[in-house]
Amino acid sequence: MNSQEILKILQAVEAGKVAAPEAVEQLKHLPFEDLGFAKVDHHRSLRQGFAEVVFAKGKTPQQVGEIVRAMLAKKVTQHNVLVTRADTKVFAAVKRAAGKAARAAKFHAQSGVIAIERNREIVGKGTILVVSAGTSDIPVAEEALLTARIMGNRAEHLYDVGVAGIHRLLENRGVLDEARVVICVAGMEGALPSVVGGLVAAPVIAVPTSVGYGASFGGVAALLGMLNSCASNVCVVNIDNGFGAARVASAINRL
Repeated sequence: MNSQEILKILQAVEAGKVAAPEAVEQLKHLPFEDLGFAKVDHHRSLRQGFAEVVFAKGKTPQQVGEIVRAMLAKKVTQHNVLVTRADTKVFAAVKRAAGKAARAAKFHAQSGVIAIERNREIVGKGTILVVSAGTSDIPVAEEALLTARIMGNRAEHLYDVGVAGIHRLLENRGVLDEARVVICVAGMEGALPSVVGGLVAAPVIAVPTSVGYGASFGGVAALLGMLNSCASNVCVVNIDNGFGAARVASAINRL
């Protein structure tokens, strides 16, 4: 962000040459911060409602740490910081880079999520419910659950209620009915989202996981099953993409 550009906009507003709403539109498209190996988009929360999320896989721990440092350095908005697909080495680098905010940094090993929560405001209108078919699907479900919460939503979970024991799901009809958005995580043949979609009026975001035996093809079987769901309120994200499901659910929950 260039301070001179901001100053020009503010001076134009002060002089009455630019209306405040127009100034906001200009601020939405100000430059990013170039770290050489990454370009940190500091205005994403202004445009999209939540700050940029760091995907750690494929980055070095030092690179993730520097990105987090740059995000925390902006004092104008105390937004939450979210890092996905991290490990203990990445977490150590983030804590070193976070300074005073390191005390708020938490690593959730099961899902690989690092969260630095600085703002606990609830902006979602209802509850996002994360449902998993089996215990083996929980890591992806947890990524969705934590993402939904860090983005300002009330989020609850319902785990291990797959179609192999459908009575476990039906026992929780009340919980399903109260959800404004349902994220449904399943591997194997991926049947659970169709069942859930047939029970609720809310949108169901299906997440196929790579859990399953050989013919599941690393989640492709579940993905294709979900794409072919006959429940008309089901949409599908990519294999193991709990974050993407929660990001879409969060956008829906703000409408």
